Amino acid sequence: MDSSGVQRRLAAIMAGDVVSYSRLMEADELGTLARLKDLRRSVVDPTIAAHNGRIVKTTGDGMLVEFASIVDAVTCGVAIQQGALARNAALPPDQRIVFRIGINVGDIVIDGNDIFGDGVNVAARLEALCEPGGLCLSRSAYDQIRGLQALTFEDRGEQAVKNLARPIGVYGLSAERIAALPGPGAAADAPTPPPPAAPSSQEIHFCTAADGVRLAYARMGNGPPLVKPGNWMTHLEFDLESPVWEPLYRELARDHSFYRYDARGNGLSDREVENVTFESFVSDFATVVEAAGLQRFAIFGISQGCAVAIAYAVANPERVSHLVLLGGYIEGWRRRARTAAEREQNAAMLTLVRLGWGQENPTFRQLFTSQFIPGGTKEQADWYNELQRQSASPADAVRNLEANGDIDIAHLLPQVRVPTLILHSRGDARVPFAQGRQLAAGIRGARFVPLQSSNHAVLRDEPAFPVLLREIRAFLET
Repeated sequence: MDSSGVQRRLAAIMAGDVVSYSRLMEADELGTLARLKDLRRSVVDPTIAAHNGRIVKTTGDGMLVEFASIVDAVTCGVAIQQGALARNAALPPDQRIVFRIGINVGDIVIDGNDIFGDGVNVAARLEALCEPGGLCLSRSAYDQIRGLQALTFEDRGEQAVKNLARPIGVYGLSAERIAALPGPGAAADAPTPPPPAAPSSQEIHFCTAADGVRLAYARMGNGPPLVKPGNWMTHLEFDLESPVWEPLYRELARDHSFYRYDARGNGLSDREVENVTFESFVSDFATVVEAAGLQRFAIFGISQGCAVAIAYAVANPERVSHLVLLGGYIEGWRRRARTAAEREQNAAMLTLVRLGWGQENPTFRQLFTSQFIPGGTKEQADWYNELQRQSASPADAVRNLEANGDIDIAHLLPQVRVPTLILHSRGDARVPFAQGRQLAAGIRGARFVPLQSSNHAVLRDEPAFPVLLREIRAFLET
């Protein structure tokens, strides 16, 4: 952000307008306004909201909408055209409200509630090139949704457009193809496949670490591989039922073959494991990527997984394309203690875990929930309380907690040679914000993104969540 309050970010932009709006208004001004208002109320606005879009502005015959996800933007555009087609079916041709829609992915400038910039300009030019009832995409947008189920775009080549020095690659989805897709505009008896969305299932496999510990790992989605190191308190199955982690994991699996595994002593991996150390965490990560047959991949670390990701990337820079680190730290909780009071608090925390972790009454476990997601709803807090009991026994929880407390990777930071994105919640009650800043300062060229959240685990219904997704997607595309 500069001193004037203007920001920049990468976004998916939809520009739409009504075909022959002037003619419609000239023929029947009140009727046209009534039909457009009805279409906005019944189809356009709720469809945009359902696909996580933000209506930036509307004009008499047009609209500009921002999305964090290009998949959301394209599926929303198709749904709007299908909904309009269904509403128009009972109207004579000269009264139908028909849209043209252009969609682009690009850099935008945010000034207050308005947006400007190349990303917006290209979307507007695409809308002008679009046929009635269809969609036009830029090449950058098409490259990100290529292969989307049931959507076949036509390559319309490079086209010169007004006020842009360079031609833009254009891909079109015709009105006829949209009408043929199952949905509001299709025949009532046509089968309706699932909409293009995040993967709904995962494949679970097992592999064996060097010391004989069996590790459970899972794969979701398709695309470039993205691997999440194991961290404390995970369960491959239970996490996908979670109002805390499930939204993030499915979003990541939209664009990638997303791999994650339960750390030793957690979830579906072997329990009651004595050898729980930072060195074993790093070795387990290497075991999983070898078992999965991965050669080069991006890593997404959360909390202690950030340190594991850094250690692996330093030892294997040729294997790692990108590092994304969320809520990470240089020093574990025990090493961060600077005063006698802090050391006493740490000792008390370990005692609480030993005595209260496995109890049916979640009072003891609520201590950790209030640190990880202080801004969570009751449903999210209840689930996080239960995750603690599901993910590890009291003994395993203590061993993992102690191993995390002893982490110190300060000496590794100058050795990182992989493009790195670091994100950290400003009000993180579990890992101090300063730890994220120190990570970014210690890694050459790392990009640091503060998140406006108090939660260690960023939640779907807070403003920081779309920012998190947008930053990760933009970074991994580079």
